[in-house]
Parts: sequence; structure tokens; C-alpha cells
Amino acid sequence: MSRAKISAIGLASATVGASGALLYHSYSDGSKPKNAAAVPPAPGISTKALPVQTSAPLQIFPASSDLVSLNHNGILKYGSPGPVLDELKSLALWGAYDRRTRNPWWVAEHITSESVARSDAKRNNSAFSEDKTIPLAFRARLKDYSHSGYDRGHQVPAANANWSQQAMDDTFKLTNMCPQVGEGFNRHYWSRFENFCRNLTQKYPSVRIVTGPLYLPKKDDEGKWRVSYEVIGDPPNVSVPTHFFKIIFAENEDTTNEDTSKVAVGAFVLPNASIDNKKLLADFEVDIEIVERASGLQFAEQLALERRKRLCGEVKCDVSVRNFREASAKPKL
Repeated sequence: MSRAKISAIGLASATVGASGALLYHSYSDGSKPKNAAAVPPAPGISTKALPVQTSAPLQIFPASSDLVSLNHNGILKYGSPGPVLDELKSLALWGAYDRRTRNPWWVAEHITSESVARSDAKRNNSAFSEDKTIPLAFRARLKDYSHSGYDRGHQVPAANANWSQQAMDDTFKLTNMCPQVGEGFNRHYWSRFENFCRNLTQKYPSVRIVTGPLYLPKKDDEGKWRVSYEVIGDPPNVSVPTHFFKIIFAENEDTTNEDTSKVAVGAFVLPNASIDNKKLLADFEVDIEIVERASGLQFAEQLALERRKRLCGEVKCDVSVRNFREASAKPKL
């Protein structure tokens, strides 16, 4: 990633230190991801806890040890502490919930040229709601957002679920929300970014998107890297992300041969701050490995490197673009 790109992100997120954060995660070893989360749409509407798989504790002492009073196999006699990831599955999205931050780890969606053209749902018929499948002790609550100064920011947009009222209702659960700066971000630049993703279906009939929060470090006055973020609620309950990511997989119609068909991939990191609408989306483009290192997630295990092409090399990455049939990444000669 160029120094110019890092500087551009830093200017847009001066209050949260995006420049330093992305520098922190820019490694030069050239390693590539080995694993990723598949992102197909889920037909059911349910949420369940994903228990951590625990194996027998390591045999620290030899079998002949004189410490016979120790029950090595009973270390977890009263249960494993976790962590437990709550799986989010509904008509509109698939994801995982982070009990520690009370935000989603990530949410994935699949939109098509057909799905975004539908208008079978009305936003006014949906209401924000707590997800009661999450244990109360770890649940984000409506009152946490009250007078917090932050919007309840959709990760999977409601407008992407126009094809079903139930699907749209699913997007209004707080497990699909994060605290977002309203003015200049959630209501403006982020909203235009979401529209950019929908408009991609003009060129790519199938678009898969993974979205989630980040908590990135910034350098303090002493030159030390620190992670610092606000927590809203009384008592404090929901963490406020410093940044958000979107990973986009745009597929052409010809996907019959998955061994050779190309997929346009774009990875973007935006600060949770007001952004000028004139700012190019391409200024927030990063290598997918940067998002993986920052989030601890992996996105493209099942997509070979030779099948990937750069999204911003295919289309103009600008939130002002409304017609991708006429706009392209390369200017006409």
C-alpha cells in the first residue's frame, strides 16, 4: 500500500488515527491468507451459540508423576470459559456476534441485480429491536444508544433487503448494528458507500459483501501505539468502533467454471468519523491482508489468488458513481 494511500486515510480519520493504525497493520512479509469464512445466504431464521471446541488438556506431567492429587483431565471440570461466538443467521444476513463489545464480529450478505430491483418491503414497517437470542448479560440494548450521540448503524443495510419484509426486519436487530457517527458518516458517506455496493449489481449480477467493525490503534504523544475507544450505555455496555471494513466480492455472470472464473475483490477501511462526500472511495482501499490482520478474520480461503482481480481496477471506486454501465476505472481515450 502506497504512502499516499495511507496519508489519505489518515487525513479522513484524524480524530481516530487511521493513518497510524493502517501503518501498524501493514506488514512486508508478503504472506497470503490460508483460511476464510464462506458467505452464502442462509435460509433459516435462527441464532445459536457456537461452542468452542475443547480438546483434552495437555499432559503436563508424566503419568508416573508423584503429584497424584492433581486431576489433569479435570482442569475444565466446571466448563470452558469460551469465547462463545453467537451465530447470526437470518434471511438477510449471516454473521457472528462479539459478546465482549456487544457488536457483530462480522456480517455477510449476498445481493443480486434481481434482489436490489425488488421493492416488497417498507422501512417504516420495521423497528429497531434487541436480539433476545443473545443472553441478557451480553446483549446490546436500545437504551444504550439513547442520548449517546451515535446512530444505530446498520452493517447489512436495510435497503439491501427490500425483497422481503421479514428480511428487512432482520436487519433492524441490534446484533446487526454498531454505534456510528451520524453526521457526515452513517447518514452520508457510509450511506453512499452502501449505495455504491448496490449499484455494482449493474455490472456484476452477483455481489457478496462482508462488513464489520475494527478497533485500531493510534500513536500517542509518547510515540506508543494504543487502542482507545468509547463505550456507550449506563453502565457502559456497547463499544464504539474506531473504523469499519467492507470486503466486496463481485462476480460476473460466467461463474460456471469456478476454477478459472475471475472475481473482482475490493477491501476498504473507513474511519468512524465525518468524511467529505467528495472523498474518493479508492482512497480507503487497502489490501485484504490488512483487514485480516486487524480483525483476526479471514475472508477468501476458497478464492485462489489467480482468480482474483482488483475491483477498483475494474470500476471507478467513487461513491458518487450511480451508473456502472457508463463509468469505468479507466478513462476513455
